[in-house]
Amino acid sequence: MNVAQAVGIALARFGVRKAFGVVGSGNFHFTNGLIQGGAEFVAARHEGGATTMADAYARCGGEVAAVSVHQGCGLSNATTGIGEAAKSRTPLIVVTGEATDPLSNFHLDQDALARSVGASSILVRSAKTALADARRAFAQARQDRRTVLLRLPLEVQAEPFDESLLDELTAIEALPQPRAAEAEVKALASVLQRAERPVFLCGRGSRAARTELAALADRCGALLAEGAVAKGLFTGEPWAIGVSGGFSSPLTTELIQGADVVVGWGSALNDWTTAHGRLLSPETTLVQVDLESAALGRNRPVDLGIVGDVGGTAQAVAELVEVHNGYRSDDLEDRLSREIRWRDNEHEDAGTAEVIDPRTLSAALNELIPANRVVGVDSGNFMGYPTMYLDVPDENGFCFTQAFQSIGLGLATAIGAALAQPDRFPVAACGDGGFLMSIAELETVVRLKLPMLIVVYNDHAYGAEVYFFEPGGHPADTVTFPDTDIAAIARGYGCDAVTVRAKEDLDEVATRVTAGLDRPLVVDAKIAGFSAWWLQAAMTHH
Repeated sequence: MNVAQAVGIALARFGVRKAFGVVGSGNFHFTNGLIQGGAEFVAARHEGGATTMADAYARCGGEVAAVSVHQGCGLSNATTGIGEAAKSRTPLIVVTGEATDPLSNFHLDQDALARSVGASSILVRSAKTALADARRAFAQARQDRRTVLLRLPLEVQAEPFDESLLDELTAIEALPQPRAAEAEVKALASVLQRAERPVFLCGRGSRAARTELAALADRCGALLAEGAVAKGLFTGEPWAIGVSGGFSSPLTTELIQGADVVVGWGSALNDWTTAHGRLLSPETTLVQVDLESAALGRNRPVDLGIVGDVGGTAQAVAELVEVHNGYRSDDLEDRLSREIRWRDNEHEDAGTAEVIDPRTLSAALNELIPANRVVGVDSGNFMGYPTMYLDVPDENGFCFTQAFQSIGLGLATAIGAALAQPDRFPVAACGDGGFLMSIAELETVVRLKLPMLIVVYNDHAYGAEVYFFEPGGHPADTVTFPDTDIAAIARGYGCDAVTVRAKEDLDEVATRVTAGLDRPLVVDAKIAGFSAWWLQAAMTHH
């Protein structure tokens, strides 16, 4: 047995159950070791797609995933996916061969490449240290929620390894998260006891703490808002007010702006979540609870910063808060039932005989897709529509890869999410630009026999640039394209496909979905193009 094979077996025994990748000579033996150790390997068509699949799988499955790529060019192909995962603090291990000879065609500074996009980097130094190096990579990914590049030099891979050293390897369990200090728990309890209009704004760090947060909210009368990356966390809760930020419904915006206390639970309180701070009144007391002290106040000045686990902190605070109504009232409960969802707000339909309004499309899709669903959304001018209009059953039913703001990740995101939640109906929402950028992975969807609905919001343009720059008199020729027949291309990959120009065209989609998909179904939705206000605001800011 060689070191490469041993490292693969070790990672599987430490806890990697699913791995993704593109296999070449430099990661061949490692990948076979993973499989020998019991991990399932999913072959992708591009390293970027493989990394994004693993990222989404880890987010929606709650476990450490792995990626296997060739040295040099394989790693560089994966860089965008690594950057997205690293910026999102996804627990992920990317394993790559490494050419240490500067004269090799495959040589590059892989350590610097990883660190440049926010990932950490660990080198497998020798046969003697291989297990310790692999253990450190897995522990760092799991405990610190980091994306880790584990580098396997080609000469080290080939070293002989004593197979008996693998016999005692067992799964690496997560360590308990830190609890907040007693003084900080009391301080937050005091703030919430006095609050008349409290709102909980819950981000990625809250995804496992629904029960504790809802219980505390019930005691202090708080309303429950979600960051987009935690969409679905409070599905079914009567005092949930939906996604906070640029995707907020008018009533959600009104309620957050009217809060006298906002507590960011596991939320970075970034520009997306706070609409560049416009959702937070200057008079609002702002509290932030996070596992890391460096996160406190990074994006917004806070009145109280607390280091601690979200669930444990919420539970401890709840023990000190006496029950009161807070923001909750009979009148507000009535308004929430009628106004809080985007589809409760009428819009003037911009559709024509040739194109469908994306709001009309998204609202209709929400009704025809099975409720037990998992949705992956790409980036782009269209992205707010599926995010605002498609409901999901819980926080593991929605995957939103926006930390690097790259288009082209949506299809692979939906694949990874679907594999993490195999009992759910998978949906990919993509723009035409991002879909065409990542279309190689359509073969992966077909090969894996995923009964996925893939909706392409097709305005045959990079819409954000068109609708941001064209009103200023700038030519948009470089970002507009001929209308591509995406349905025809999808059929070539082995998918079923439907072209949608009007709401009536969705009847065929509904019929096929109701009957049950025996192959992926691609919807080429020709949409009315107009500026999405949330993206315009983001581009203006940046």
